[in-house]
Amino acid sequence: MSERRSATRLPRSVYARGSEPDPRFSLANERTFLAWIRTALAFLAAGVALEALPVPVDPGFRLAASAVFVVLGMLASLQAWVGWFRVERAMREGRALPPLTIGSFIAVGLLLAILLVAIGLLV
Repeated sequence: MSERRSATRLPRSVYARGSEPDPRFSLANERTFLAWIRTALAFLAAGVALEALPVPVDPGFRLAASAVFVVLGMLASLQAWVGWFRVERAMREGRALPPLTIGSFIAVGLLLAILLVAIGLLV
């Protein structure tokens, strides 16, 4: 019955492969997905807040930092999906877990956004 249920679950490109992993590992993978989604929402909220609230930052730097935060939010949501997909598939196929794909880009982007806000406060 579980094989039949796995064949009807979506996305089939994940669930139709390999064998069902320990549920604890799949649930941990889902929690990681949700943590990335929370991070994405926080980045998006920061980007919107920079533009919507009266923050004493130079307008050019404020807009640039806001755009960086919004892009980081989109990257974090992409990491959530791609990361979940790759880890779930690796667990089902009995392979080693894949490395983080865009974490370093997000870290550099966060540093850039913080620097833009700090410079904008000083100008």
